[in-house]
Amino acid sequence: MTGGDARGRLRDNPFYVLGLRPSASRAEVEREGQKLLGMLELKLASAATYPTPVGPGVRTADKVRAAMAALRDPERRLTHEIWARLDPRPPPGDALDDDLGELPPPEAPGEDPRAPWPEALSALGWRRR
Repeated sequence: MTGGDARGRLRDNPFYVLGLRPSASRAEVEREGQKLLGMLELKLASAATYPTPVGPGVRTADKVRAAMAALRDPERRLTHEIWARLDPRPPPGDALDDDLGELPPPEAPGEDPRAPWPEALSALGWRRR
């Protein structure tokens, strides 16, 4: 699986498409799906996109129907529940990448000063070559 495929799968997660959390009941899934289908039929702008951890997704009637079908099947739903635990709102800007250039250099070769316990690997028996 490539990075693009993984992002697409995450973006098309049925919970994100429907704007629901994994704790949603089956009735809530059906109700939200029907509501979104009506909004898309009326071409309401508020229904056209939805937030995901990898950026906004474009919502279509076909995606809504597929999401509802996926969440009706208990096995498929479980798989989607695992990934839908991520916050659908992406971090503001590139907040995750901003700090990377400001890190101090490692104190010793191979040690990461950000690690909570840099000696963990050696304490567990790992040796450096």
